[in-house]
Amino acid sequence: MTDIAYNNAVDQYADGVYRFIVKNIQHEEDARDIVQTAFEKLWINRDTVDPIKVKSYLFTIAYHQMIDHIRKVKKYTVTDIYETSSIDPVYQPQHELRQTILKAINELNPTQKSLILLKDYEGYNYQEIGEIMNLSESQVKVYIHRARLQLKEKLSHLQKASA
Repeated sequence: MTDIAYNNAVDQYADGVYRFIVKNIQHEEDARDIVQTAFEKLWINRDTVDPIKVKSYLFTIAYHQMIDHIRKVKKYTVTDIYETSSIDPVYQPQHELRQTILKAINELNPTQKSLILLKDYEGYNYQEIGEIMNLSESQVKVYIHRARLQLKEKLSHLQKASA
């Protein structure tokens, strides 16, 4: 990988990797550190990384760094990054729906949460998710299906509790 290709990878993928990590751990400084480490490892291994798989490589490294971080600090709580005071009253129902969905996603275990975020928020296909999380494509499909079932159940419980 050339310097230009590396810089292009930074420009193309830094925001997506950061978004994925910050949605998982909800700590901006730690997310920046994890993303920086992922790009540092890409730089160190730039001669061995297949240019076609740079995106997958970055997400894989960042995912594993995130898991290591979670294990180190022994915390996994997520809060919404949106300030309620800055929400326009016209959009309040959408904000409340977003809050409800985030609360349900946050109640999933870390693996399920990562799978949902990679698939539904980042738009990865099953094969790419499998490469990132070190799972087979069929395992990814099964785990995502189970995560969505749990998410559906959690959302129905949250809806009943608010009614």
